[in-house]
Amino acid sequence: MKQTMKVTIILICIIFLSLSCNPKQESTIVALENITESVYASGIVKSKNQYQVFSNVNGLIETIYVTEGDQVKIGDPILKIINKTAQLNADNAQLVADNSTIKANINKLSELQINIELSKIKLDNDASLFKRQGLLWAQQIGSRNDLDVRELAYKSSQTAYKAAQLRYKDLKKQVDFSSEQAKNNYKISSTAYGDYTVRSNINGKVYNLIKEKGEMVNAQTMVAIIGDDKDFILELQVDEYDIAKLKLGQKAFISMDSYKGKVYEAIIDKINPIMNERSRSFKLEARFITRPLILFPNLTTEANIIIQTKNKALTVPRNYLVDETYVLLKDNKKVKVEIGLKDYEKVEILKGLTVNDVIFKELK
Repeated sequence: MKQTMKVTIILICIIFLSLSCNPKQESTIVALENITESVYASGIVKSKNQYQVFSNVNGLIETIYVTEGDQVKIGDPILKIINKTAQLNADNAQLVADNSTIKANINKLSELQINIELSKIKLDNDASLFKRQGLLWAQQIGSRNDLDVRELAYKSSQTAYKAAQLRYKDLKKQVDFSSEQAKNNYKISSTAYGDYTVRSNINGKVYNLIKEKGEMVNAQTMVAIIGDDKDFILELQVDEYDIAKLKLGQKAFISMDSYKGKVYEAIIDKINPIMNERSRSFKLEARFITRPLILFPNLTTEANIIIQTKNKALTVPRNYLVDETYVLLKDNKKVKVEIGLKDYEKVEILKGLTVNDVIFKELK
């Protein structure tokens, strides 16, 4: 008797365990609901016109004119870089420019001017003597040789006078050219030296100062980040799989870790047409329609970009699909369906089911 009771208890336990290992299969009803298809994107908040400030030259930071959080206007100095070589080049260019001016060469020009005047006096005198000798020769006074000597002297004076004028013009031209060239070189050197003061390109806020006074910088060194503190944009990354679905003007719902539980709206403003080969993603820009009162650059964000919406669509939960092609009816009978829109929870059924049909979840 005891043995029979023991066997019975074992059988009951086996049946209980068997039933507990085969849970009831979940089911749901096909319903008419609104469904929205969207594309996921992640990214950051950026200040509009935000840019990285670089030095144009090499050198040491001598002075920093701003602190983080300061407001700046276009042209305001951010920092000054010192470079002794560039300063000496500018000073040398100034010296050359000063020594190349007409004022610096006035003595040479005055000497040639006097030479022109003396040549003119001699030319006038020789012209007068040649004319007088010609009159005497016409009266058969004097010799032919005397007339030839006066003519030769007159022509020599003409040549000397013209040569003196040409020497003056050549020197004046050379001085003018050297002066302008020296001035231009000085401007170039001064401009290069002026580049040692890094200035703001926009009206905005200094968000970050990367370097400190006394540090070495070069043209590849970022020294600060400046951006607009009133207008912000969203820089988003979307997978290459989804890029063909996107277009300008689509609405996006935005969530941020800094404002948990709140959703904001934005519109896609820009789609970068080239893919990042490393991340296999595309970059988008969106502008806020609604936004928090306070924003900061580089806040992380997530976005659901709305592709299309349909009202009263025939829907089932996505996790009831089998191989993205079938659903299960009673007794695990497979029915092929044609699907339409998808969101994270539901999928639209275009063919294969009707409203209020009961479907079952596949047992794993």
